[in-house]
Amino acid sequence: MSRSSTVLIVDDYADALDVWTLYLTGEGFHVLTAADGREALARARGERPDIVILDLELPDVSGCDVARALRAAPDTRHIPLIAATGSTEARHLDEARGAGFDLVLSKPCDPDDLVLEIRRLTSGAMSA
Repeated sequence: MSRSSTVLIVDDYADALDVWTLYLTGEGFHVLTAADGREALARARGERPDIVILDLELPDVSGCDVARALRAAPDTRHIPLIAATGSTEARHLDEARGAGFDLVLSKPCDPDDLVLEIRRLTSGAMSA
C-alpha cells in the first residue's frame, strides 16, 4: 500500500485551516498547516510536503512571493503548488500563474474537486 500524500495548507483564516484539515484527513491525506507566509516557507523547507495549497492574501508574505521562493530553491522547486484565492480579478490570477502555481482555484472551491486536483498533481510523486 502506498503512503498518503502530505498536504501543506496555508491560510490566515483559522476556520478554513480547520475545515480543510478535517476534510482532507478524512480523505486519507496527512495535513500540515501554516497561518502565514513565513511559517509556510519554514514548513515546506523543513517537512517537504507533496503539495502546497496557498491562500494568495496572507498577512506577511504574499502567496505569490511564497510560491516564487519555493520555485527558486532546488529542494522545493518540484513541489506542486495550488493557489486558492477569493479574487476573480484577472491581474491576480495572472500574477499567480506567473509566480509558478500549477493550478489556481477560486474560493470557495468544491472539496471533491480539490481532492481530485491534489491526487492528479501528486500522482507522479507518489509513484516514484
